Amino acid sequence: MRTQGSSTELVRGLGLFAAFALVFGSMIGSGVFKKVSAMADYLGNPVWIILAWIVAGSITLIGALSNAEVAGLIAEPGGQYQYFKRMYGKGFAFWYGWSSFSVIQTATIASVAYVFAEGLNVFYPLPVLSASWAEITWFGYIQPFHNFGVKLVTIGLISLLTFLNVLGVRVGGTITSIMASSVVLCILLIIALSFGSGAGDTLHFQMSTGPQLEKEPLVGTGMLGLFFMALMSAFWAYEGWNNIGFLGGEIRNPYRNIPKALVMGVGFVMLVYVLVHLAFLYIMPVQDLQAVTDKQIAAVEVIRRFMGDGGALAISALIVVSTFNSTNTTILSAPRVYFAMAKDRLFFQGIDKVHPKFKSPSNALLIQAFWASILVMTGSFDDLTEMLIFAAFIFYGAGAFGVFVLRKKWPDRERPFKVPFYPFLPAAFVLFCLALVLISILENPMGSLMGIVLMATGLPFYYFWKRNGGE
Repeated sequence: MRTQGSSTELVRGLGLFAAFALVFGSMIGSGVFKKVSAMADYLGNPVWIILAWIVAGSITLIGALSNAEVAGLIAEPGGQYQYFKRMYGKGFAFWYGWSSFSVIQTATIASVAYVFAEGLNVFYPLPVLSASWAEITWFGYIQPFHNFGVKLVTIGLISLLTFLNVLGVRVGGTITSIMASSVVLCILLIIALSFGSGAGDTLHFQMSTGPQLEKEPLVGTGMLGLFFMALMSAFWAYEGWNNIGFLGGEIRNPYRNIPKALVMGVGFVMLVYVLVHLAFLYIMPVQDLQAVTDKQIAAVEVIRRFMGDGGALAISALIVVSTFNSTNTTILSAPRVYFAMAKDRLFFQGIDKVHPKFKSPSNALLIQAFWASILVMTGSFDDLTEMLIFAAFIFYGAGAFGVFVLRKKWPDRERPFKVPFYPFLPAAFVLFCLALVLISILENPMGSLMGIVLMATGLPFYYFWKRNGGE
C-alpha cells in the first residue's frame, strides 16, 4: 500500500460479513436453479444427483481450505495474481491474470448478465430486430444483432453495475451484502415451502430411470463417466468461490477475515445447494426433471408444480435478482487482478489508477466492462463459458500446489490459518484438478485447445510489457 493520498491506494472498507457475503454471493447465480435437469439427464437417480452436489461441494471446500492458508499469508489487491507471483514468478501470474481478463472473469460477467436479461424478457418482452438484421453473420458464426434487445439490456446492466462500483468498494459491497442475503433467504423460503406444501412425495427419492443421454461420455463407461459429467454441471454452480482474494487490499484485517469468509462461505453454499435440491426432488421426480427442456429452468418448473404460474413468476424474479447480484460480485472483485498487473507494468498503461474521489480501480473496471460488452455482442461467451471450468481448474490446482511451495519457501512465516490434514487435503485437490483437466482434454479436445489458445494470446503482450519496464 502507498502513502495516504496516492493515486494507487485502495481503501479497506469491507468487514467480515461483507467478505462472507461476497463469497456466497459470487457463487449463487443461475447454476443452482438450472443445472439439476442436466444432472438428472446424466444420472437418472436422485441419490446420485444429491451425491454429485455433495462431492462437488466437498472438493470445492478442500480447494477453499487450501486457498485460505495462502490468503492468510498474502493479502494484497489481485488475490491469485499475487499468490502466483510469489509461488511461481511473474510469468505464471501474468498468464493467470490475462486468462481472467480474456476468458474467465469477463465471460462469466457476460453470461450471467445475459441470463439476467433473459429473465427480464419473461416479464417484459424485449424488442428484437427484423430477420434481415438478426441473421447478419460476421466471420461465419458471429451474429451481433441476434437477440439484440436482450444484448442491449445485458450491456446496460454491465454498465450500470460498473458505474456503481466506480463509486467505491463500500457501494459494491453493500449491494452484494443486501442482495446476496435476500437471495439466500428466498432460497431458504423455497426449501421450507416445498417440504411444507405436502405436494411432494418422499418416494421420489427412491425412483430411478437411468441416464437419458444417447451417447456416453468418453471419460468412462457407465456411471463413472456420467457422474463426472454431472460434477462438471455442479462445479459451474460452485464457481466464483475464490473471488474474495481479489479484494485483499480492501478487506479489514484480511489475514484473518479472508480465510474465515472463504471457509464459511463455501460450507454455507454447499449446505444450501444440497437442501434446495432435496426440495426439488421431493416435489418433482427425476423423470420429470429429465423432461425439462433447454428453454426451461428446472427451478421454475418445480415451483410451478405446487404454486402455479404465480409461483413460477416469483422464482423467475428471484433468478433475476440472483443473477443481478452474481454479476455485481464479479464486476466488483475481478478488476483488482488487472489493477495489480498494471502496478507491475504488465497490463495496459493507466489501469493501476485509483479514482481520486471514490478510491476505486475505476480504469480497471471500465476496461473490464468494455471487453465483457464485446463478448456480449459477439455472443461468443456461450462457447467461452464451456471452457471456464477447464481453465479455472488449471489455476485452482496450481493454487493448491502453491501451499507446498510456500511451506518450503516461507517455513517460519506466521500462518493465521493452516489447511487441516496437511499434506493430504491439498495433495488430493491437486490430483483431482489434474484429472479434471486431462479428462476435459479427452472429452472436448477442440474446446480445450481453444481455451488454451485464448489464454496464450497474452504471451505477446507479456513480452512487450516486460521489455518495456514490466517489473
